Amino acid sequence: MHILGYDPTARVAGQHERTIVRRLRMRTLVLLGMLAVATALLGRTFGLRDVRFLGSEIALLASMFVISRYVLPLVERHDRGATGEEQVGGLLDELAGEDWRVIHDGSLGRGNVDHILIGPAGVFTVETKSHPGPVRVGRVHGATLSQAQAQRKAIERVTGAKVEPLLVFSRAWVDKPLARRKGVRVLPARMLRGYLERRAVTLAPDEVERAHRLVAVALAEAREHPARLSAWQRLLRAITRR
Repeated sequence: MHILGYDPTARVAGQHERTIVRRLRMRTLVLLGMLAVATALLGRTFGLRDVRFLGSEIALLASMFVISRYVLPLVERHDRGATGEEQVGGLLDELAGEDWRVIHDGSLGRGNVDHILIGPAGVFTVETKSHPGPVRVGRVHGATLSQAQAQRKAIERVTGAKVEPLLVFSRAWVDKPLARRKGVRVLPARMLRGYLERRAVTLAPDEVERAHRLVAVALAEAREHPARLSAWQRLLRAITRR
């Protein structure tokens, strides 16, 4: 579905996180390369005992410390997050077909929704977490729940349909799988597909297509013209309800 020259349904699971990982790695390599070259040039030009060369050596060592202490853990965290999103995205892609529609890595301008799922059982947002666990539902961080609820509200504004937010842990053991906390259902990835397939039918095929198109158009519009998103949503709803 190409809209405004952009196809949000073509994005793959974990694409945003993978982009961050590549960017961080490239910037790290460029920074270290520049410092190494500068250090070598200063040493060759002024001698190994010159204060400028010694200063560049200290800067290089300090940069290596900062990278090992802060940057590498950040890269690993994003890499782990991307792997988790890819795993969960693969499970959702198995549902995609005549009945279900899946959009990965969608952004409406305020944060990123890992997965948006639309099918006979309704509309769902899926926030993926890659913590190794164990996870106790009663102790899930409030910020994580607020993030899932914000995603729900954003997609509800787009579609006009009720949305269920899911918090899915790709690797963790969950003490109370399928329990809800503050309106967010928490479950491990291994139970995701079964939960969705057991849900009662709430949307007809034409309603699934309508919701999918509204989301796809809203995502494309958010990318092209973020300031006009609200007005565009109202127009789309008015047209599709005629």
